[in-house]
Amino acid sequence: MASPFLTQVRDEIRLRGYSLKTEKAYVHWIKRYIFFHNKRHPKDCGAQEVKQFLTWLASNRKVAANTQKVALNALVFLYHKVLKHDLGELGFSLATKQRHIPPVLEPHEVKLIIDQLPERDKLIVELMYGSGLRVSECLRLRVQDINLNRLAITVRNGKANKDRQTILAQKLVAPLEAQIKHAIEVQEKDKNNGIGSQLPVALMRKYPKARYTPAWAFLFPASHHCAHLDTGELCRFHLHQSAVRKSIGRAAKLAGITYKRVTCHTFRHSFATQLLTAGTDIRTVQDLLGHNDVKTTQIYTHVIGKHYAGTRSPLDNL
Repeated sequence: MASPFLTQVRDEIRLRGYSLKTEKAYVHWIKRYIFFHNKRHPKDCGAQEVKQFLTWLASNRKVAANTQKVALNALVFLYHKVLKHDLGELGFSLATKQRHIPPVLEPHEVKLIIDQLPERDKLIVELMYGSGLRVSECLRLRVQDINLNRLAITVRNGKANKDRQTILAQKLVAPLEAQIKHAIEVQEKDKNNGIGSQLPVALMRKYPKARYTPAWAFLFPASHHCAHLDTGELCRFHLHQSAVRKSIGRAAKLAGITYKRVTCHTFRHSFATQLLTAGTDIRTVQDLLGHNDVKTTQIYTHVIGKHYAGTRSPLDNL
């Protein structure tokens, strides 16, 4: 059972409409912080204790810069929003900024993996590779987010709670029509039993019947019902990410792609790399991926090697 204090933290996070992923991350780092200081209550700690914890993460745990940033955001939220205490200037040791070139797949490698996947997971991977979706964005898709006429996908509440539109491959129209039909059939059976699709509480309150309508059906529904996180009532959520991860791992092994690390995100990386290789403007790729800063998108220019700024190796000129 969660402590009353952590329950208070969760309530404050949900009050501000943060995602479940952010809630889990913040609670995790707040708990780490409390245990680091021998279970002292955060109200009895302050800027000095926060500085010690963040410096320890960088110096002793050798965490990545982004990991330290998440921990910092969690503690700033804790003190500013929950405890109403200003931390001021912290001056902690920064984790070393690490720049990694993401692993990408060549088109023939993508095909080899897709050919080893079952139909449902095949469609999910084709959407990630064909539209540049994160696995979480793909699984959260609802029937209303797919526009087969305009070949467009609307991604709602993506990273940083942003909505965006991205492209849809023509070859996925028929498979998506079949998947939409399946999703609506699942919802109809649930509706007959008084069960609806999972929706945020505010939407359920404003539109009581929305969870029973085809538009709000998850494109990839879970195989079992679950309890709603806020209300506790039975509902249908989307497929869990772990099912897709395991399927991709098996398919990569069967395809003989053991010389590269293949994850769900690899297909999003490959989407961006293939577009840039084909000459697509980097700003267009940035919009399709939903990046705030073009610098984030520029990492892919380092993946494509000789295509970067038209540069050729001097050896090729001999």
